[in-house]
Formats: sequence, structure tokens, C-alpha cells
Amino acid sequence: MQSLSRAHAPRRDPAPSRWSYRMQRLWLTPRFRFFMRYGIPAMAMAMAVVLFLANPERRDTVSGMIALAKEQVTERPMFMVNLMSIEGASPDLADALRAKLALRLPQSALALDLDAIRSSAENFDAVARAVVRFGAGNVLQISIVERQPAWVWRTDGGLILLDDAGHRVAGLAARADRPDLPLIAGEGADQATLEASAILTAAGPLADRIRGLIRISTRRWDLVLDRDQRILLPADNPLAAVNELMALNMAQDLLARDLLSVDLRNPQRPVLRLAPPALDAMRAAQGITVSTEPKS
Repeated sequence: MQSLSRAHAPRRDPAPSRWSYRMQRLWLTPRFRFFMRYGIPAMAMAMAVVLFLANPERRDTVSGMIALAKEQVTERPMFMVNLMSIEGASPDLADALRAKLALRLPQSALALDLDAIRSSAENFDAVARAVVRFGAGNVLQISIVERQPAWVWRTDGGLILLDDAGHRVAGLAARADRPDLPLIAGEGADQATLEASAILTAAGPLADRIRGLIRISTRRWDLVLDRDQRILLPADNPLAAVNELMALNMAQDLLARDLLSVDLRNPQRPVLRLAPPALDAMRAAQGITVSTEPKS
């Protein structure tokens, strides 16, 4: 009887249950395993930190500890900057830079913003480029590439020194302070210094007579010579006009005559404007009499 009862006992189904099957499949998912192994512990730690810092006294304690640790690190002698050196700048510019930066030394190198210092230095008109770095001996080194004056620009507000690219360098009190630099004038003259330089180079034979260049309507130049002579250049290809004028002057000594202006704006028809004495002499030579009596 006992053997028969065992024979009729129900057998256990070896297949997993539905929930067990789903959990096994879920554990095979890489994202779920990553979340269970790392995500839940991280969330538990974050929750513990939030609960810990929920108390204002604890927050103040932690902030004080962080500030104290930062202060102890930043104020170490190895990080303290004691001196500042400025290289490549004139004495006046160096003094102006020191006054503008107004750095209080000694100061920790970790508290200095090198990019901000460089930007402040490059805001000066006379500074083309600045490099800021920490040197040996806890020295803050500022290397300056200074703009070199190449032009004197006469404006309604006064005289301005420009570099070869037309960038402002500094103001100028009087033209006599820089007689070695060429003079330009007119609105927009600072934007066309490259063309002005090429014109002066082409007019090299007249260098002793050139007084300056005047920008007309921000589109063309007038070349001003001594004796109040003026060369009106075209807006397009002024170098060709200057070269033709130089050749004509060399052949006929044109600019040595009593002229007020030479208008080269129309390449096909140059126009000469004579001074009044020269015009009267030419008319007399041609037998033309001009009455100077006032009309009744």
C-alpha cells in the first residue's frame, strides 16, 4: 500500500513560474543590471547626503571646512605671487598697465584669472598682443607686443597716432611731435592705410614735397603737396594714376609749374588747374585780354 501511494504522488513541475521567468529575463538586460548594481547605491548615497545637509548647522559646518581647506591650499608659499613684471612695453605704457590692472600682491596664483588679466592688457590701444604666465620665483610675467605708430591721422577731434594697419595707438598733442610720420586726414582714412601706403611709395620721387593724404567721401584720396598743390586721384586704381603722373612729371617737369591741382579722376582726360598768375600769363601769351573793370 505504501508503494502505491508514492506512485500516485504529484510530481513537481521543473519549469519556472511566470514571475520567476520574467525576473530571469530582466536580469539578463544590461541596463537593468547596471541600474541595480550602480544606480540604486548612487541614489541611496545621494539621498543620504541630502538628508545630512538638510540641517542648516551641518551645511554651515561643511562650508566652513571646505573654505578652510581651500584657504590652507591657496595660501601656501609655493602658490603665492609676489611680483609682476611687464616686458616689451614702454615705461609709460607699463605704468598705465600697472595702474589699470591694480593687482594686490602678494596674492595666490590660484586666485588670479590669467585670461582676465590678458584681456585687460589687450584693451589698451597701444597693445597689439599680450601673453600672461607665471615665471620662476613666483613672478607674474606679462609680455607685451606694442603697436608701433606709422601714421598721424587728423580728425575733427584732434590728432591720432595709427599703426600700419590703421589701428589707434594713442592721441597726439601736436603734429610737430611726430614730423617723421606721414599725415592722413578725412573720414575713413584709418580704414584705407594700406592703399595710402602704396600711394606714398609710388609717389616716392615727390617725397620731399608731400604734405599728406586726404580721404574724400571715404572712397578716394587727394595727394597734397607743398605750394598748395593737390593731386585728385581716382577711386579705382589710384596707383596707376600716380605712376602715370610720375612719368609725366619726369618727362615734362609738370608739377614744377604754377599749378593749383591735377585732376586724375578721369584717366582719359586729366585736367590741370592753373594758378591765377600762370593763367593770366598764358592768356597774355595767347593775346587774350580779360577786363578786370567791375560791371556797372
